[in-house]
Amino acid sequence: MSARKILLLVAFALLVSALPASAAAAAAVKPTDYQQRSHWLFVPAKNVKKKRVDVFYLYPTEYVRVPGGPLICPVDDPQMMAAAKVAFQRQATAFRTVANIYAPYYRQADAASRAKMPQKEQVKVVAGAPTVDGIAAFKHFIKHFNHGRPFILVGHSLGSNVTANLLAQYMGSHPRVRKRMIAAYVVGYSITPHYLKQHPFLKFARGARDTGVIVSWNTEAPTVAGKDPVLLPGGLAINPITWTRKQTEAPAAKNPGSIELDPTTGTPLLTAQGKIKRFKNVADARVDKAKGVVICSTVPWQDPPYYTPGGFPMGVLHVFDYPLYFFSVRANAADRVAHYFAER
Repeated sequence: MSARKILLLVAFALLVSALPASAAAAAAVKPTDYQQRSHWLFVPAKNVKKKRVDVFYLYPTEYVRVPGGPLICPVDDPQMMAAAKVAFQRQATAFRTVANIYAPYYRQADAASRAKMPQKEQVKVVAGAPTVDGIAAFKHFIKHFNHGRPFILVGHSLGSNVTANLLAQYMGSHPRVRKRMIAAYVVGYSITPHYLKQHPFLKFARGARDTGVIVSWNTEAPTVAGKDPVLLPGGLAINPITWTRKQTEAPAAKNPGSIELDPTTGTPLLTAQGKIKRFKNVADARVDKAKGVVICSTVPWQDPPYYTPGGFPMGVLHVFDYPLYFFSVRANAADRVAHYFAER
């Protein structure tokens, strides 16, 4: 995977605050019209039998600004749309066996341009078009697609930052909708105690089966060559194998399975039958509470594709947050869904 591809996948690396979007920032931006089908990356076909649960998915930053291009891409930017489809394959498809997946396109800011801004300006950028679109798409999803089904929120990196804003701004004033939320996988973004204190109606997961909770982690190797740019101070993490916050290491043998990405396309490798190929004994996991991360010690993090010069510092495994634990995420989503219905 090229350094350019890795940078393209990650906007959250440049985000430095978990503050929700301000009312002023949101009011200044007109939302994308989600009545247009072209503004949706994925909506299940009408003739497909629906599952009992939905997923609402927001992909990471996929927009890369060309010289002279805008800071914020249009929602129909061809490069962003094409890359979003790749992210969908390596992340959202983990949930396709348990839920109907709905995924909007949304406007994004160029990561390199944001990096040059002061902190407050970066926060305003994310609070603007990305969050406005994310919330507008979710409202459309609830009104026109969801039909009262329980749902799971899924995001990564910038998509998780927008999801955190959605949780903070929308869920507090919509308790009936919040009661149908099985879980929010806010992965590749730091959920902090400060954020939870600001929004006491939100809870971080403590086990494999609790519902109505936030699930989050950021993955690192045992050593990192420099600062991990995707972390916020005090971030919480859950082990994506054991689904607890204990610091006990879960060996790779306990991991239900990882996926490998095609080095050319970035999509998961497939079996001869066209299914995503499962790789066993690849990734272990250990929560490091002091750093607020999950440590994976069993992959060769010094080598491609885990490290590419010009991308993340060696040891930052952000791009692989989902791929390393893909089938574990799938099993956990099914477990939380089963528990949700068992409680009713």
